[in-house]
Amino acid sequence: MRAVYFDDGKATLREIEALADEGVKVHVRSIGICGSDLHMLELKFPGSFVAGHEIAGMLDDGTPVAIEPIVPCGECEYCKTGRYNLCPNAMVLGIARNGGMADEVSVPRRCLVYLPSNVDVKYACLIEPLAVAVHGIRKAGLDAGRRVAVIGGGTIGLCAVAVARANHAEVGLAARYEHQMAIGQRFGAGKTEGQYDLVVECAGTDQAMKRALDLCRPGGRILVLGTYWGGLTFPQLSAMLKEVSIINSYMYAERDGLRDFDIAASLLSRKPEIAGSLITHRFPLSEAEKAFATARDRKAGAIKVVMAP
Repeated sequence: MRAVYFDDGKATLREIEALADEGVKVHVRSIGICGSDLHMLELKFPGSFVAGHEIAGMLDDGTPVAIEPIVPCGECEYCKTGRYNLCPNAMVLGIARNGGMADEVSVPRRCLVYLPSNVDVKYACLIEPLAVAVHGIRKAGLDAGRRVAVIGGGTIGLCAVAVARANHAEVGLAARYEHQMAIGQRFGAGKTEGQYDLVVECAGTDQAMKRALDLCRPGGRILVLGTYWGGLTFPQLSAMLKEVSIINSYMYAERDGLRDFDIAASLLSRKPEIAGSLITHRFPLSEAEKAFATARDRKAGAIKVVMAP
């Protein structure tokens, strides 16, 4: 089989023997390149492993599935209360366990997310970033009719727009590039104006956090979905004077018996335009190097770059 490995800052396609990982075999049909994949390459993340955690594919019997890429212990207090994203022994596919940038991947059965009938498996890799936004906005406690600002027009930012609009919020988007704003407007977002009850920070920079505090009303909330790989210089005085609440969110989990992944799959079923808008480029797995180069070039119009074996 073929698989993309991260080695010393490079994504390398290899021909390998089928991996002996335990679990249910999934024949990969779509695999997204995440911003975290690009950061891991840039930071020369240690280890040699099959990359990729935004995965969808087919079971041996032809059943289409997405894959929730957390493999928790299932025994700790966090797992037992549905907060398996906080499990101290959890492994994440494409980081601590072989991921889905390959012809096939084997995963525990609990990772399978069965697709609604109208969701095409070639789009279903988008369920993972949608679930990130679902989890964060659920955690922030968004009420219908609230004003929400989203900072950052990458995949997570635009997923946050889609999730907030699905929760009947008025949404303003601050994005760097015109093509990002165009997609946000397609999802129902306007430009940022005034102050907001909830600001969703998806860019992961000092400047973005300062902007979030400027847009947040006194007593409001900032949801942090951006990843600060280099740390954050935090404008604490501004946050204190407004008594702003900072809400951190990590991946996805389960609440009241319902996984964030299942909510995301349902949203993609109800709003198929999300997939058509966010997936801007597709490449065969054999062109992995070109796919990664395209994903790095935001100025050229890339939002979500997807590969397919």
